[in-house]
Amino acid sequence: MSGPQEKDEKVNGETQKQKQPYGQYQIDIYTQALISGKTPIVTTDPNKLEQAAREAMSPQAFNYVFGGAGEQATMHANRLAFRQWKLIPRMLRPTMPRDLSVTLFGKTYDTPLLMAPIGVQAAYHADGEKGVAMACAALGVPFIYSTAACTPLEDVASAADLSINPAAESERAASTSSITIAAAPRWFQLYWPLDDAITASLLSRARVAGCEVLVVTLDTFTMSWRPLDLDAGYLPFAKGEGNALGFSDPIFRQKFAEQHDGGAVEDNVVQASRFWLGEVFSGHAHRWEDLATLRRLWGDRPIVLKGVLSVQDAEMAVKYGMDGIVVSNHGGRQLDGAVPSLEMLPEIVDAVGDRLTVLFDSGVRTGGDVLKALALGAKAVLVGRPVIYGLGVAGGEGARHVLAGLLADVDQSMGLAGVQKVAELNRIMLRRINYGGDVKSCL
Repeated sequence: MSGPQEKDEKVNGETQKQKQPYGQYQIDIYTQALISGKTPIVTTDPNKLEQAAREAMSPQAFNYVFGGAGEQATMHANRLAFRQWKLIPRMLRPTMPRDLSVTLFGKTYDTPLLMAPIGVQAAYHADGEKGVAMACAALGVPFIYSTAACTPLEDVASAADLSINPAAESERAASTSSITIAAAPRWFQLYWPLDDAITASLLSRARVAGCEVLVVTLDTFTMSWRPLDLDAGYLPFAKGEGNALGFSDPIFRQKFAEQHDGGAVEDNVVQASRFWLGEVFSGHAHRWEDLATLRRLWGDRPIVLKGVLSVQDAEMAVKYGMDGIVVSNHGGRQLDGAVPSLEMLPEIVDAVGDRLTVLFDSGVRTGGDVLKALALGAKAVLVGRPVIYGLGVAGGEGARHVLAGLLADVDQSMGLAGVQKVAELNRIMLRRINYGGDVKSCL
């Protein structure tokens, strides 16, 4: 069971591939149980998924993806914010066939979900970034490659493309273009190095690998205070995990060699790790004016700023010519005590939504959550921890199951809410209810 499958249909006498609805995955689960007695490879219950991952993964790895900053106040607040908004379903309205597609930066995507950029995925399961990217490819969900990946970008891109188009490699070899025509949609997330030459090299590689959008994370120029990692002394980057993009980059390798007597990265992983961390997590934030450098290097492809939580910064993104923003507090992993992302989404949409594309991230666990964020004005929604929990439990297949389940939940929830298309979601369908009893938090 891996989500919506393609089936052959005759259209005007010709055979065409037609995708089954994402909601079909629910029926597939019941069918598998009835016919073969097989139950899902990973639980479908979002409240039990976290515990399943805790039991399957090493304590250090689980705590790294699960944990938040400080006392986890912002992480909990992200979930509580969703519970304060309730959907108002409409009845006796057409809901079939449902259309989950969205248009972002002039391109139509099959779903309103994006796979959030999450680093160090090989720490959670050996399938790592390749497994998650292949899961996304199978379901038509754009995979956002993280600067903190354990696998070089080119390897992840190739694995994703080949998983849905076995001829992709030969087509690439026959092409006269240096730019990959991606079979699977993918974006590139940047932890912005201090060195412009290294930045230029990373962005060049991302363009060649077929990444459509640049996502620049603004809130993680330094590490936050994370007690679960501190108590275990666990920082994967310090020993080379999550540094594959830098370690495979020719300009980074050249600069490391120049400063270390011609030594190679592989000869001194600890020193190379420190050098890389000094670039991407230096503690020094870039300035708004520096965005001109990214625009020059990235060209006319879209640039999205991730980590915007204020109207003022959203206005600055417009001023400096950005194409989009992600309203995000990094899943509660950076500034503890920061506002929940969902709390800020409506006023940011009201301020700049007609001038750039507003995306949403932080705290998403269910199909209902996705609908709420879209109804509040987000054009698409990033999902992170749940898919990684699925990865930790059952590798790439587990990630695919969680993602397919979330898409089925979105599909079914749209129908139950009386919605046929994503574009029909709006604030009229929501009611904010502030009462103290609704404090249960699904993390």
